[in-house]
Amino acid sequence: MVLYTSPFPNSFLSVLHSFSWGLIFPCYWLADRLVGSFVPTTYEKRQRADDPCYFHALCIIITTPIYLALLVASLPFALIGFLLWSPLQSARRPYIYSRLKDKNHANGATLLTEWKAAGSGKSFCFGSANVCLLPDSLARFNNVFNTQARAKEIGRRIRNGASRPQIKIYIDSPTNTSISAASFSSLVSPQAGDNRTVNAGIKRTTSMEYKGDNCGSNNGEENREDKGGSGEPHEGEENTCIVRINGEENGHMSDTETDTINGQARASGPAEPSLEGDAEISKTPNHKQKEGDSGSLDSCSASRESLVKVRVGDGTVDQSTVNNKLLYKASIMKKTSVRKKKHTDETFDHEISAFFPANLDFLCLQEVFDKRAAEKLKEQLHHYFEYIVYDVGVYSCHGCCSFKFVNSGLLFASRYPVMDAAYHCYPNGRGMDSLASKGALFLKVQVGSTPQDQRIVGYISCTHLQAIAGDTTVRCEQLDMLQDWLSEFRKSTSSSSTANPEELVAFDVLCGDLNFDNCSSEDKLEQQHSLFTHYKDPCRVGPGEDKPWAIGTLLDPEGLYDEEVCTPDNLQKVLESEEGRKGYLVYPTSKNHSSSQKGRKASLKGNGRRIDYMLYTEEGLYLEWKVEVEEFSFITQLAGLTDHLPVAMRLMVSTGEDDP
Repeated sequence: MVLYTSPFPNSFLSVLHSFSWGLIFPCYWLADRLVGSFVPTTYEKRQRADDPCYFHALCIIITTPIYLALLVASLPFALIGFLLWSPLQSARRPYIYSRLKDKNHANGATLLTEWKAAGSGKSFCFGSANVCLLPDSLARFNNVFNTQARAKEIGRRIRNGASRPQIKIYIDSPTNTSISAASFSSLVSPQAGDNRTVNAGIKRTTSMEYKGDNCGSNNGEENREDKGGSGEPHEGEENTCIVRINGEENGHMSDTETDTINGQARASGPAEPSLEGDAEISKTPNHKQKEGDSGSLDSCSASRESLVKVRVGDGTVDQSTVNNKLLYKASIMKKTSVRKKKHTDETFDHEISAFFPANLDFLCLQEVFDKRAAEKLKEQLHHYFEYIVYDVGVYSCHGCCSFKFVNSGLLFASRYPVMDAAYHCYPNGRGMDSLASKGALFLKVQVGSTPQDQRIVGYISCTHLQAIAGDTTVRCEQLDMLQDWLSEFRKSTSSSSTANPEELVAFDVLCGDLNFDNCSSEDKLEQQHSLFTHYKDPCRVGPGEDKPWAIGTLLDPEGLYDEEVCTPDNLQKVLESEEGRKGYLVYPTSKNHSSSQKGRKASLKGNGRRIDYMLYTEEGLYLEWKVEVEEFSFITQLAGLTDHLPVAMRLMVSTGEDDP
């Protein structure tokens, strides 16, 4: 299948489209500004609290006539532009595929090495987020604003979080498994994807892992044995630093040993420099960084909350037992409580993380509706992701039943090459949703090859369903169409047969904003849909019941700028407590309770409305391989930038072979 790298088949149509949009844009921009001036956010209201009450009204009185006059003057040009623009949409392609040509700017892509399926397995990390990048006037109804600046900051935070080194520390001591947090600048920064190890004598054996990004794979000793690792990284793990520390009988280290470790770490590689543009000052309030704020991730030192996780066997070690002497001279971070938890009846790790996972492989975004914002976001993401599919959807009356003013809002970014892509528009949208070409994006990516030259591929699907509450029937119809399209895409892009498999399918993942949760009584039909018999939800026990550690992904818009939750660290702390979740998450609705949100939150079960999903299936994969969830994360790194919590899932594809 040919991937479309431009929106139109020839340059003449592209020039004509640019000309028509140039005639429309002034009218569009003025209307957006005019409406936006009447919809203030809570942040703007607080900023104006000290101003005289008449000041804002005076500004509105002065600017409104100016905007109206300019708007009326631009209408004839907009009408001419629209008459040119609308017919052109019949020739427009459903997406744009962008591949970074200069890989020197892709901090993550250059670290990839092709997976040869020769080891015990490989992990792949998937992320999904609704980023609310609508035209500014519409975004304000969700209490967010300054769409262009937010797009740039969202992209910057995502690529900074994903490109940070993944650091693992193993301590050899049965009596003392604690460790003080070490800064990134004092530890090795791997170059070109190679794994470096710092050793300090071996005497005792107990293992621990530290990930500087508060994410990534965090397997216990028993899991590493099951996966044939003996504490070693799986084939294909990039950007990983391993530090082995072997303590004395009492678990302490001398200052000489500490200096030796620090010296070896520094000698093995310099600290990773801050990424281009990180020092830029943002124009929006939620981008202000306090000292030690981890949201920006502008340097290789960690945030004021070091994210150290300790596990021995199936239990956890209280961070209060941290040995302050160990790596003390290398540490510039403060201690924190253990963030990552593993239930005894759970087979994978789960956490609320202030960072996007290290070595994020695939990213699916929703509500990237604004085209200028999409370009800014793409530019930032290309610092980490080599392949991006954006501007997905149809416009005008082409391809769907009703007129579409904006695209689907879907965006896909990958570190692996895209082989095939397809888009389908839901024809049954209602209300405001019918003005957008909401649909599903299907992708096939190549993640490696076998020694026999068989391609190793994966399937990823991203979607955004009907949003209006009560439209249960519409969403169920869309889920039916989604399943049919998934099956058609798999069949149309498969070049293998059972007798002669040219491709081995490693994973099949479905993610997106489904706009229903698993606990609301009004969403029972969606909860029982057949989609969940084919795809597994790591957060779900069954229809109407989530696992106790799963939390909602829909934030209460009114509280986005509260000091308690306006930074990633603060939002992480709040969501770790039940009371905090009740204060800042939207909770499931119920017909049996009053419309008061406060009363509803207090009386209903669950931990908030989880409407953003990461699903995977074991059907249709290579039979000799096994796929299992290694980690699931709810991410707070976009605090103050969107009203949704991003989610991430790391899958381990086990081949059943031993590492060479």
